[in-house]
This record gives sequence, C-alpha cells and structure tokens, in this order.
Amino acid sequence: DQNVDIVVSSTPFYGESGGQVGDTGRMTTASGAIVDVGDTQRPAADVIVHRGRLSGGELSVGDTASLSIDGERRQAIRLNHSATHLLHAALRNHLGDGVAQAGSLVDAERLRFDFSHDGAVSDEKLADIEDEVNGIIRANLEVGCQEMPYKDALASGALAFFGEKYGDTVRVVRMGDYSVELCGGTHVARTGDIGLLTLAGQTAVAAGTRRVEAHSGRGALASLRERDSLLAEVAGLLGSAEGETPERVAKLVERIGKLEREADKAS
Repeated sequence: DQNVDIVVSSTPFYGESGGQVGDTGRMTTASGAIVDVGDTQRPAADVIVHRGRLSGGELSVGDTASLSIDGERRQAIRLNHSATHLLHAALRNHLGDGVAQAGSLVDAERLRFDFSHDGAVSDEKLADIEDEVNGIIRANLEVGCQEMPYKDALASGALAFFGEKYGDTVRVVRMGDYSVELCGGTHVARTGDIGLLTLAGQTAVAAGTRRVEAHSGRGALASLRERDSLLAEVAGLLGSAEGETPERVAKLVERIGKLEREADKAS
C-alpha cells in the first residue's frame, strides 16, 4: 500500500504534456510486484515517471516489468485530442487566422481549448464550427504523423502549440489537408474514429481569451443523452410535450414577472 514513483527503460505510457493528461494502468514484475498506476508524468523531456500504489509484492531497482495501459481510457483521450486539432482548425477558418491556441486540456471526459479572440462567439457561429468539425469527421480523413526538423515543419505550414518547448526534431500530425500541427500526443488513425463532436459552451477566461469545451466519441453521445434527459424532465414538470417546453417556460417567466411587479405595487 505504498505510493511509488517508477522509471523504466521503455514504456507505452504517455506522460502528461501538451495539454494531454498522463495514462493510467498496471505494472507487474517478474517477482510478483503489482503497481496500480494512477498517473504518468514527464518532469523532463527524456524522463517518464509512473506514479501509483504498490498493491502487492516488493519492488527493487533492476526488476523486469510488464506494463499495460488502460486501453479504454487511452482511446477516449485519443479521440478528444484529435478532435481538439479539428476544432482549432475550424475556429481559425470561421474566426480568422488571428485565432491562436492559448492553452488546452485533453482528458478522457472532455476537451478544453483556450484561444485568442476579442468578444464572445455567437451561437450561430459556434453551430457552424461544430458542423464543420463533424463534416471533417464524416470525411474520415487519414491521420498521419511524421518527424522532421523544426524549421522544416514550420515551413510546411504546421502550427505550433502555445507554451510548448520544441527540440530540433519535431513530430507533425497531419489530418488530411485540413489540419497540420506540431504535437507529441496520441491520435486516431482516421478522423472518422472520433465519431461525433458536441460543443458544451464557451466562457471568457481573460481579456481577449475565450474557452470552449467539447466532448467526442462516447462522451459526445453521453452529453446528448443528458440534454435529452433534462429536457424530458422539464417537460414532465410542466406537463407539456418536449417540443412545447420553450413556449411554456417563456409564458411562466412572463407570468412570474407580472406577479412580481404586482407584488411590488401592493407593497
């Protein structure tokens, strides 16, 4: 039951970087030690640290270990990361090349993308952006990765992510001709693997910086089901059909406002 940090000679685990969270999973050794890995960090470019709990046996320096990631969680993260690249491209297409990434978070539940932009993005524009991303998903474009010198990558039109430190050789992730970015994260083989993207709204995080959150894959389906469930619950409380709910709510709000004004006059 001890918490341990472990470094091995090679690993399939992704260490947190570039906005993508670290992998989780299990590590076992030939001597019978079992470690439940709850996080993977990258404190330096060439060091990956597996952080977990020793649930059985003993660990020693030099032990041979077998590592297994949580594949379902990794897949969800992979979908969200690739969807982030598509969202970035769509934002630039609809809001202009002045849009630049200002931070991101990619985990198994959602993706979060911060970008430079003055003022709120209209609901109509967000709908257009969501439609474009889903169109690229349905196009099922091939996703490829290639390592090349940093200068050559920039010359090819690849976008660099905010806050990342790049070495002389970088990894370029290309999604058809739609998105080309420098990225060391995990990605799908084709855009169709993402399945679906749903935007979950926008907020302002600083002057000139907006934030959008979204879901992809199973997370997108779950978010749609949650919206349907909430609508059905409200419709049930109002005793109306779901399609009539907005009108019924509007009438209730109007009635409450009228009653409040009458109460103020009476007082």
